[in-house]
Amino acid sequence: MAEAHQAVAFQFTVTPDGVDFRLSREALKHVYLSGINSWKKRLIRIKNGILRGVYPGSPTSWLVVIMATVGSSFCNVDISLGLVSCIQRCLPQGCGPYQTPQTRALLSMAIFSTGVWVTGIFFFRQTLKLLLCYHGWMFEMHGKTSNLTRIWAMCIRLLSSRHPMLYSFQTSLPKLPVPRVSATIQRYLESVRPLLDDEEYYRMELLAKEFQDKTAPRLQKYLVLKSWWASNYVSDWWEEYIYLRGRSPLMVNSNYYVMDLVLIKNTDVQAARLGNIIHAMIMYRRKLDREEIKPVMALGIVPMCSYQMERMFNTTRIPGKDTDSRHVAVYHKGRFFKLWLYEGARLLKPQDLEMQFQRILDDPSPPQPGEEKLAALTAGGRVEWAQARQAFFSSGKNKAALEAIERAAFFVALDEESYSYDPEDEASLSLYGKALLHGNCYNRWFDKSFTLISFKNGQLGLNAEHAWADAPIIGHLWEFVLGTDSFHLGYTETGHCLGKPNPALAPPTRLQWDIPKQCQAVIESSYQVAKALADDVELYCFQFLPFGKGLIKKCRTSPDAFVQIALQLAHFRDRGKFCLTYEASMTRMFREGRTETVRSCTSESTAFVQAMMEGSHTKADLRDLFQKAAKKHQNMYRLAMTGAGIDRHLFCLYLVSKYLGVSSPFLAEVLSEPWRLSTSQIPQSQIRMFDPEQHPNHLGAGGGFGPVADDGYGVSYMIAGENTIFFHISSKFSSSETNAQRFGNHIRKALLDIADLFQVPKAYS
Repeated sequence: MAEAHQAVAFQFTVTPDGVDFRLSREALKHVYLSGINSWKKRLIRIKNGILRGVYPGSPTSWLVVIMATVGSSFCNVDISLGLVSCIQRCLPQGCGPYQTPQTRALLSMAIFSTGVWVTGIFFFRQTLKLLLCYHGWMFEMHGKTSNLTRIWAMCIRLLSSRHPMLYSFQTSLPKLPVPRVSATIQRYLESVRPLLDDEEYYRMELLAKEFQDKTAPRLQKYLVLKSWWASNYVSDWWEEYIYLRGRSPLMVNSNYYVMDLVLIKNTDVQAARLGNIIHAMIMYRRKLDREEIKPVMALGIVPMCSYQMERMFNTTRIPGKDTDSRHVAVYHKGRFFKLWLYEGARLLKPQDLEMQFQRILDDPSPPQPGEEKLAALTAGGRVEWAQARQAFFSSGKNKAALEAIERAAFFVALDEESYSYDPEDEASLSLYGKALLHGNCYNRWFDKSFTLISFKNGQLGLNAEHAWADAPIIGHLWEFVLGTDSFHLGYTETGHCLGKPNPALAPPTRLQWDIPKQCQAVIESSYQVAKALADDVELYCFQFLPFGKGLIKKCRTSPDAFVQIALQLAHFRDRGKFCLTYEASMTRMFREGRTETVRSCTSESTAFVQAMMEGSHTKADLRDLFQKAAKKHQNMYRLAMTGAGIDRHLFCLYLVSKYLGVSSPFLAEVLSEPWRLSTSQIPQSQIRMFDPEQHPNHLGAGGGFGPVADDGYGVSYMIAGENTIFFHISSKFSSSETNAQRFGNHIRKALLDIADLFQVPKAYS
């Protein structure tokens, strides 16, 4: 409707009496307001760029330095040590009122003060960057902080005491270091030792030594050179080769899902819930654009990189314009709609958005030929989608409709089914997760940065594309949105959004398609590929209630290490062997850092598992073995977070070898090893919008992803509170060796068995 307004805002016709101009005041008003809004955003970005560029300085500190310099000159004190006089002599001679000795002196002092101020900012930034390179605090025992770390923390606080903006620390973050090849090889061999027999391990040692001595030095030089030149020596290659160059379907293989609050329900009205949620999302985007969101800080003082947040909205896997989109694309009953989020420069209120979504829900029009399953193209193979896009969506109304979807802020799917978690029905959580992971294979737009999924009962969820960012980023948005919905926007007693809508708003626009039979055949083919993939996924989700992080902490170990060791025990009971295990950790303490792998299957964890299986050891011995395994895991996690991981370094060395045409049997074998157990802990409470002790039921269940290996498991978990843990386990029905529910039962038993080793009060019998 906005385009239509602008198109008729200015019309003219030629008549016998001359040119007849016709102006639409209402349309011109909208055009004017849109222009004003655009300029406001530009000015805000310019202002933020200046404030971010001079952090930890500020315009106020610049004025203070100038005033100090000028004030000292009036007191006949030259704090510049003669530099002001030198600057004054270098100024060009001239005449006029602005070239008096007093003016030249003031100008010289301003130039000197600015130089001092800029130098101070540079010094503070470099000092902050050096301080952020210190990671000794991560390796200290809890409660045993060294004096060095205390001094370091005080210096960090002093240099970052002024209220930072979202990207204020970006240029102060250190670069991800390139580990020494010898250290990476040593840690790699250590990680595979429990998985190989003596003969296999000896062979791998020989391959590793040959690589380290002959091939690696040359590859390492190129990698070090890249680390000097690029902001991050891993992230661009990781995004390109792991995500963007993959030709397999995104659905299940790459995209992941995020669940709603599962123990409470704010409303059953589908349109009303969407009204509040989408209003909150655009509020978040506005804060993101204005950099009003606080940076995520470890320990409250160490900044995490925020660059991934830049692409949260208005992003799709297909390259497009970098615009601040003012609409969302909506799918309902096989139809696509374009729903405007603004009226002129004003963001629509929740009640207006509710009305607009209700209009879509009430729209009786049928899908156009080929429209219903169109989104299956984004669920099938990437080559087929690329070919179809070029052949059928490069011109005409199809191109215009596709651009409306791809340039939308995000995608919204209105489902006709109802899903939610019923604690009395364990299967309900798994069915809910399956609906979010893949839906019916054509009611999600898997290319978008995320799809907001709305079920008929008002329950929500997200399906997120992985290339643009990792789960903690979308989790940050989701926490803000759910907190705003529950504690700031609210609903009426009947479950509707507060306030009265504006019925004069133009309704959402149906997108128009012209999909020929040949394209419909491609859509059907992609749908069949996606459906076979979705039908093969077994997902088992459950809430573990006997205990949570409260009891685990009494065992004097980290909750993550506790769960990871339990997963090793569960996997051995399930498969009778150990396997290469992937746990995702983050490297966001470095500029443009993303993830690193923690190889959770260690010699220490396997020793503990074997002792548990033998059944002849005392509890004291088992506790000792467990503590050694937990300590080892925590150390590996810290090494991964501080840039001393194994897998990203080997991955980059492999890419350099391919670029140079160098063959490496060692790297080829390392990069081909399957991750039969892929795990990830889901972050929570990144934003403190409410007190979890006062609102214990405001818990999300986290989310999950598909299995990485055909004969393996995908496990995500969220340690949601003092007394609960949520698990999401995926596998494939086509594998005779895996069973997600069976593995889930083994995880339950492993957690209970390990807790039983520590004789602490517990909430289960």
